[in-house]
Amino acid sequence: MIDTITQNQTKQSATYLYLVCIVAALGGFLFGFDTAVISGTVSLVKNDFKLDAVSEGWFVSCALLGCIIGVSISGKLSDKYGRKIVLILSAVLFLASALGCMLSESFTVLIVFRLVGGLGIGVASMVSPLYISEFSPSRYRGMMVSLYQLALTIGIVLAYFSNAYLANHAADSYGSGTMNTIFSAQVWRAMLGLGAIPAAVFLVSLFLVPESPRWLLLKGDEQKAKAILTKIDGATAAESEITAFKAQDESEDASINELFKPAYRKALWIGLLLPFLSQVCGINAVIYYGPRILEQAGFTLNSALGGQVTIGLVNVVFTFVAIFTIDKWGRKPLLFAGVGGAVISLVIIGALFALGITSGPWILIFILAFIACFAFSFGPVCWVIVGEIFPNAVRGKAMALATLSLWIGNFLVGQLTPVMLEGLGSSWTFWLFAICCSPALWLTWKLIPETKGMSLENIENYWKENYKAKA
Repeated sequence: MIDTITQNQTKQSATYLYLVCIVAALGGFLFGFDTAVISGTVSLVKNDFKLDAVSEGWFVSCALLGCIIGVSISGKLSDKYGRKIVLILSAVLFLASALGCMLSESFTVLIVFRLVGGLGIGVASMVSPLYISEFSPSRYRGMMVSLYQLALTIGIVLAYFSNAYLANHAADSYGSGTMNTIFSAQVWRAMLGLGAIPAAVFLVSLFLVPESPRWLLLKGDEQKAKAILTKIDGATAAESEITAFKAQDESEDASINELFKPAYRKALWIGLLLPFLSQVCGINAVIYYGPRILEQAGFTLNSALGGQVTIGLVNVVFTFVAIFTIDKWGRKPLLFAGVGGAVISLVIIGALFALGITSGPWILIFILAFIACFAFSFGPVCWVIVGEIFPNAVRGKAMALATLSLWIGNFLVGQLTPVMLEGLGSSWTFWLFAICCSPALWLTWKLIPETKGMSLENIENYWKENYKAKA
């Protein structure tokens, strides 16, 4: 009888954990959707507004500028007001952006609402994995944070599907007036506006989840934190978590200067370099400009969008590899295998373009290989690592710095890819991505520790003890 009750409580705790983490991961879904939906609109917006290469790059990357601003403020806001309220803010920004882009009357207004959406993405891209990392027990943390990346990839593939569907039905009759403008004459409006639906779901769902228990502990609300931790993992585990939290050095303040102490310097380097390298490897060049790249390889626009759907599906499928193995195999083996495979794939893609082997399936095959390698390594593992390596007192601010580094890399890729494709050609564009991706292998070998199964407090103690041992 007691065993049955315990099993039921365990199942209820697991269900509660999954549901809350899935709601938080919707921030990743919107991040992925908003990031990928742009790929199907670039050529359409370019034609409607007669954009040159620089304006085209600005249309894509202006949201990334918004992301940088959003990330810059999200760390301080989430540390001061809580993770939950900042996630609600991101949902409101997503919703306003989708509706504003759909109804924009000029290119300037479109850019303004793309910037608003970028603010939402920037906030969610930092706070969603942070919330999940703080909410999850250590033995499930890798899997739960990987759900964020899974939601992101699902958002990407659904954006591809919706883009392809709307593009293929743009010639259908929608009468006249606004409906015809949105769904036919300027179908990019429908592509961008569709994001309002998941944004509304995200906004409503956030009112049903609790605050991060570790943030509550930081604010001295032990009673609420204990109740949440007990519901997640039972009373014994809750007591253990709270005891470990209290054992941290209370003399440490919540200033970002904490990260520049010698003990945490290595964690800071990892937090800045790993996210940046995950972007300059070229993943978002494929996501943003995939149809254009495939068109250069001989695909038509509609078949290029279909190829982009395939890219999105591979991204989703191989993210499951990380979900089911990251807490068993560890973070480092996935990074070594994935980054190595990504570099090889990028070199081969560049060689195929250089040799003129663009007919047939080969370009698409190796783009899919690159996506697969990214999906089980860089994509999810980056978020897991930056969500767990920083000390409790400054985790929000530190993750904001790490995510800012990611978005700076993303901004550079979004702005420069059209220029590189025109000026350098496809072959050298992919070879440069391979060169930029390679340092991640050294980073994994030299700096990144294996954190599989370690609690956040144990990881914090690891940095201190490792520094003392070397000193």
